Amino acid sequence: MAQLDVVMAQIDPLVGDIDGNAAMVVEHCRAALQAHAAQVVVFPELTLTGYPPEDLLLRSSVAVRVERALERLCRELPPDTWVVLGYPRRGKRGLCNVAGLIHGGEIVAEYAKMELPNYQVFDEKRYFVPGDAPCVVAIDGFRVALSICEDIWHERPTALAREAGAELVLNINASPFHVGKHLERRGVVERRAVASGVGVIYVNQVGGQDELVFDGGSMAIGRDGTLAVLAPHFEAGLYPVRVVRDATGAVALVPGSVTPELNLHATVYAALVTGVRDYVNKNRFRGVVLGLSGGIDSALTLAIAVDALGPQRVEAVMMPFHYTAAMSIEDAAGQAATLGVQFRVIPIAPMFDAFMAALDEEFAGRAVDTTEQNIQARCRGVLLMAISNKKGCLVLTTGNKSEMAVGYSTLYGDMAGGFDVLKDVPKTLVFELARYRNGIAPVIPQRVIDRPPSAELAPDQKDEDSLPPYAVLDCILERYVERDMSANAIIDEGFDPDTVRRVVRLVDLNEYKRRQAPVGVRITRKAFGRDRRYPITSGWQPGD
Repeated sequence: MAQLDVVMAQIDPLVGDIDGNAAMVVEHCRAALQAHAAQVVVFPELTLTGYPPEDLLLRSSVAVRVERALERLCRELPPDTWVVLGYPRRGKRGLCNVAGLIHGGEIVAEYAKMELPNYQVFDEKRYFVPGDAPCVVAIDGFRVALSICEDIWHERPTALAREAGAELVLNINASPFHVGKHLERRGVVERRAVASGVGVIYVNQVGGQDELVFDGGSMAIGRDGTLAVLAPHFEAGLYPVRVVRDATGAVALVPGSVTPELNLHATVYAALVTGVRDYVNKNRFRGVVLGLSGGIDSALTLAIAVDALGPQRVEAVMMPFHYTAAMSIEDAAGQAATLGVQFRVIPIAPMFDAFMAALDEEFAGRAVDTTEQNIQARCRGVLLMAISNKKGCLVLTTGNKSEMAVGYSTLYGDMAGGFDVLKDVPKTLVFELARYRNGIAPVIPQRVIDRPPSAELAPDQKDEDSLPPYAVLDCILERYVERDMSANAIIDEGFDPDTVRRVVRLVDLNEYKRRQAPVGVRITRKAFGRDRRYPITSGWQPGD
């Protein structure tokens, strides 16, 4: 019985580090050969450039560096191993997103991606031209087709490969995470395998790249739709798949390791940890600093930061003012001690008073309003940015998606920083994640979870003094922001008309703030940033 030992190399490349990514390919191939006697090692889409390389692809030097990396791979890869990896390559028709097959010191085949995604976070038609033909090669007695990411979501590429004689499809991916995406992928691959009658080995990358997080979950699915192998989510590694030809001549995938799926909260939490870890490490920050207010958003952000980086690389700063409750200071200090992070208390009253004295004439005769609240937030932003500059650490902001949507935040205040961990996490999910994290080990004071949310910028202030209840707000935002429903359509689902119109108007008005906000981890299918691009200056009115 003939067999083919394939290893799925679920790696975390660095965008733009072409030489470093090539070295990673060599290292992992040698490890796959030693640990699994690999005949074939399969790497993700655009392995050499990392994904997404964006406008780096427009630089002429990319081609030079990719060619140099390919020459190195041909020299250094084990000559008897077949290696599949992705890279950009210019052909007669233009730049293509390519899967190359290297064996015996040379590139023996190249396949150009046929289906170029141009929706949500994808913008491939800006850079690439589509391929127009399948690529089927003989690998140690098996007829194998090369395929890239979006190709598997459409019938035509796999059907053409099958017509060309393919018995197995190797599909390389850079498929970013959002809630539920892993189940979508698995369903698509199952349908494609059954419809075409060929097994599919689907290899995805892991790691964070700016706001995108890649969750891995590489898999092997037989021609009957049976899941043979499932790699872990959010874990880099080498995962073997054995392909055999049985006595009837049919190609089958031998059942192997199937990692249990994570639940919703475990998946989202892992995505947030991955996003923070890779953003900080890939950008070479020494560590992070954040304002720890005693509220739930900063408490959850602190827990994520420690899980991502370790306590020695995290600093928390409590910056109390006249309206800061004693319990907020106690809870912040208690959580910092529990997690073992560096903790400082720096009161902002002297700075606030200095600002007010300087503005005395400007403000003369005008009543106190949110201006004074914003000055408090901006005092805190100045302190955190100063610590960041002096110590070479990144400021983590703590605003959640609900606040970012309606502008419940202060430019150059609580929005001042480099990375917003919870930017795509609705407030209701913030509470759920805090409870989830405490279920692993109690690191967030229960009082922080139980007390009503407050910015503590005014006496006895509560978030719901200014906003609808978060349970209502998040339902409206999910429909308007993520599902693009109109105000009238949301009202028709039974929501209060005045509340809906107010929320929708706030979302539209605060686009200017979001344009100036830090990047943050994307966990939903439509986040603020790459996914959702609306004009700041607009005469659009909510309605139907």
